[in-house]
Amino acid sequence: MLEEGKQYYSDSSMQINEATALKELEQQLQVIGIPGTGKALPWATGGIDEYSGGVSINADQHVTSLSLRYCALTSLPEALMLLPHLQHLDLAGNQLKVLPAWLQRLSHLRTLYLDNNQLETLPEWLGDMSELEELHCDANRLTSLPAKINQLRKLKRLSVYHNRLTNIPATIGELVGLTDLSVGHNMLTTLPESLWQLHALLVLNISENRLETLPEAIGNLTALHTLDIGHNELTALPEALGMLRNLTHFLYMSNNHLTSLPDSLRNLTQLTYLNITDNNLVNLSEQIGDLSALRELRIYNNQLATLPEALGRLSQLKELHAMNNHLTTLPATLGNLSELTTLDLRNNTLVTIPETLSKLSLLRYLDLRANRLLTLPEGLRDLPRLEKLDLRWNKLRSYPTWMQQLEARGCLVYR
Repeated sequence: MLEEGKQYYSDSSMQINEATALKELEQQLQVIGIPGTGKALPWATGGIDEYSGGVSINADQHVTSLSLRYCALTSLPEALMLLPHLQHLDLAGNQLKVLPAWLQRLSHLRTLYLDNNQLETLPEWLGDMSELEELHCDANRLTSLPAKINQLRKLKRLSVYHNRLTNIPATIGELVGLTDLSVGHNMLTTLPESLWQLHALLVLNISENRLETLPEAIGNLTALHTLDIGHNELTALPEALGMLRNLTHFLYMSNNHLTSLPDSLRNLTQLTYLNITDNNLVNLSEQIGDLSALRELRIYNNQLATLPEALGRLSQLKELHAMNNHLTTLPATLGNLSELTTLDLRNNTLVTIPETLSKLSLLRYLDLRANRLLTLPEGLRDLPRLEKLDLRWNKLRSYPTWMQQLEARGCLVYR
């Protein structure tokens, strides 16, 4: 819980040099109107595990956490050197172009946020900050990472999303404790072979780069629960993806040039979210029905003319987004999706839809706009949870009278 506390320095038994450092920080920040004229930095009395911003001290009255985010800093106040017990330092959203060498004196730092600054390089001495567990450098101007990054043996999370990286140092493979790696939105055309030896990885984001291929070695990352390979130049995927059986959260493969999917994907039976939008897929294999834990499937902006009967086996599916394809028919088995709440089929070439859709008792949103529908199954009238039915831009000669019944019970019908 945060509290404003100008008297906190004198009321606490904080070390004099640390109290002095905070006073100096406040004075420097107030010159630029932060945190506000006459106001003190906000305080949080919990430790680092309860940190929520501002200043935090531990039971020994040492400052362990400090947030100076969005303070318009162009350089770091040297008063920070007087806070040797800092474990959490948040400098995000400033205008920093370089990091001063004295920062390495904060040898107890566990987390360091440098997001949204103007950094073009990270110093080699950063590798000497041996206690560092999290390093966040998103949205800077980095063109490379320090080779000595391999010395951060306790590092668990590394995020350098949205920079200008053209390569990742091979030494990254020595960060064996890394569980979360984000190098998305850079300029990478290849990744080092050593990256595929990071067996502890749970989350990997390599999206929005210029990757044309992925190696079979990706199958080594068997602990992954989230993988984002979207927005690259991939034309095919390795069969080894099927070895990632612990993928349970998300698999993003959108915005590539894929024309087919590897058969081995059928092994991802714990996956709950699959996004393969904006590719060149012309069909989906019947094996997609083996992804029995799927709750959300996004396949829009492809070239699909049909959907496999096996979709009806996805008994936990809640959302199916298939707009902007070339669908002419739908499998009757869609009526077996008893958990489905959202079905988006807009911008296809459907002439009819199966009567079995009337079995979707949990369906809330049905989007059929911009197809070629001539008739509608009367059973749609009986969908008890339907809140929105969009029928605009079809070929219906007339609208059935039962639509009035839908509207009477509160369903929004667009015609």
